[in-house]
Amino acid sequence: MKNEKRLVMALIVLIVMFLALLSARGGFENATPPQTTEDESVLEDEDLIVVGFSQLGSESVWRATHTESIQNALSKENGFFLQYSNARQKQENQIKAIRGFISQRVDYIVFAPFMEEGWETVLMEAKDAGIPVILVDRKIAGSEDLYTTFIGSDMEAEGRKAGEWLEADQEHIDRGEDDPLNIVMLTGPFGSTSQLGRSRGFLEVAQRHADWRILAQESGDFTVVKGKETMAKLLRQYDDIDVVVSQNDEMTFGAMEAISEAGLTTGKYGDMKLISFDGVKDALELVQYGKISCEVECNPQQGELVAEVIRKMEAGEKVEKEYFVDELVFTQANVGAYLKDRTY
Repeated sequence: MKNEKRLVMALIVLIVMFLALLSARGGFENATPPQTTEDESVLEDEDLIVVGFSQLGSESVWRATHTESIQNALSKENGFFLQYSNARQKQENQIKAIRGFISQRVDYIVFAPFMEEGWETVLMEAKDAGIPVILVDRKIAGSEDLYTTFIGSDMEAEGRKAGEWLEADQEHIDRGEDDPLNIVMLTGPFGSTSQLGRSRGFLEVAQRHADWRILAQESGDFTVVKGKETMAKLLRQYDDIDVVVSQNDEMTFGAMEAISEAGLTTGKYGDMKLISFDGVKDALELVQYGKISCEVECNPQQGELVAEVIRKMEAGEKVEKEYFVDELVFTQANVGAYLKDRTY
């Protein structure tokens, strides 16, 4: 089966190259036989496992690390041939890439869904083609029959960890209805797994406290620029913010710029406390300096687990429906033990 796939893929490449040569040279009489490329040789090597990987974008250091982790694990040296596509934050680009992988008859499709909704049609096409689909980082809505397994973070647990840290931090403060804890939330794109899970987890804890008041939930699109813009807007709307919950570090960096430009500070003795998610090195340094009060880790090192699961499937072994990577919560008290080893 794999040998047939390689032959079809090699034939497609040869036809495309041949047509390109005809177009460039003006006709058959001027055409020269196409040369064998390294990619064609790889495709003909039946020992390599061909994987199509669609990443949702490159919006952050975390995302770049996540991509690199999968590319390194699914390398030729490790027995894989990886075809990579960057969707640049557009679902239609991911759908197009997945359809391309299906037409090329790859062995496996790996992708990080930009949104949870809207995948039924293309994933049914993959299922009909007999190509297993592995979700990474984010999940999809709809039937679990459309994918084989999920590998990534438990986003809802991350949200709960943030809420539980704030819960413990506030336990000795006697607040009443006349002195609520005012919270604003900077979220990822609405409808994404990270936004839905982290919001749900945090709000689950918040509902236990009558004196916690969620003033607003606004999307900062997981970027520095949008994070700054959204935080500046919230600061104009509310003059009594006690806690900012920012669902990724890039937005946090932008929010801190807006807070500073408004003449305010963050931290234990600042105007407001700041909770962030991801755990990139720059953010951990801000935890060490006391500017970020709590950092909930989202582990991007998922590539080795992806490779391990694919090898199990190649061996005919049963795989679980979901795999979660290990993650920590960082505060000023413990971050020093981890900061020196952070590579991203």
